[in-house]
Amino acid sequence: MADDRPELQPVPLETACEWTAEDVRDEALWTEHLTSGELEELERAIAVAEAKSDDFLQIGKADFPLPTLASRLKRIEAELIDGRGFVRIRGLPRERWSNDQMCLAYWGIGAHLGRPWPQNAKGHLLGDVTDQGKQPGDPTARGNELGQIPLDFHCDGSDLVGLLCLQTGVSGGLSAVCNSVALHNRLVRERSDLAAELYKPQPYDYRGEQPPGGRGWYPMPVFTAYGGRLFVRLIRGYILASQRHADAPRLSDRAAAALSWMQAEAEGGRYSVVMDFQPGDMQFINNYHVLHGRTGYEDDKASGRVRHLKRLWLETEALRERPEQFRNRMGSHWAQRALISRLDAVQ
Repeated sequence: MADDRPELQPVPLETACEWTAEDVRDEALWTEHLTSGELEELERAIAVAEAKSDDFLQIGKADFPLPTLASRLKRIEAELIDGRGFVRIRGLPRERWSNDQMCLAYWGIGAHLGRPWPQNAKGHLLGDVTDQGKQPGDPTARGNELGQIPLDFHCDGSDLVGLLCLQTGVSGGLSAVCNSVALHNRLVRERSDLAAELYKPQPYDYRGEQPPGGRGWYPMPVFTAYGGRLFVRLIRGYILASQRHADAPRLSDRAAAALSWMQAEAEGGRYSVVMDFQPGDMQFINNYHVLHGRTGYEDDKASGRVRHLKRLWLETEALRERPEQFRNRMGSHWAQRALISRLDAVQ
């Protein structure tokens, strides 16, 4: 009989970043309210950026000066990387700022947290999260394009992911975050064989956005240990969808069991918290330590009540060393052109 013992003996990592739902029950712990002085500073920074260019791609950190807010953002960044891993920043004045002003403030704040990465094959550096009419069974559909169905806990493809709420829908659309560090460490302690399986490369579906002529899937471990840090890339739906490609490796029984365990524990509520978004709210999370999802939502296009978020994928300077598969993708086929998505707030 073949020896099927795991080649890797995983160990718990970054235990200081573990938390439970009870630990973060008080939303005051993770909600940062912008002060009137900080809003005035943002307005001045918007004016500086607008004077330089009306192209967001020409606006960097130096073009968006935040002499006092920058230090607060640096503390938030430290909490994202080495602490709780998520934050909600509340208070951008949606009622008096235009769409462009809202997006520019968000872009500028993002520039102080990291460098934007492309989010799709269109090259979007500032993307949209809104129901674009795609169906769940569409093999090219991605979570940010779907609305009525809940979105499972998952990671995106960057160090940090940011969301800005421009508008809410009729109902639903609550955001959920889950501590993947706690899930990893518990799985290591209780089922090290399953944890070891997720350290092996798993196939992920490209959703039709692979390089021209390339295969429709790519290999990526769910868990990676590097320099004492934990890096997580978990998109269970994409892993399962990879099996539609004949040339993709078949999932092992152990990998399927491990993915099911992660899904069940993430949804169980012990390691997750749910939050609402109001227009003007921003959320930033550490993709490697926090999974995110949302409840389904309902829009009413006739009345203009359409849920619309803007999204940033960011490379943080705080993680100077990282595994090869988590390095920036500015040289990938997704980055052959850089664009700002310009979907209107009301579809």
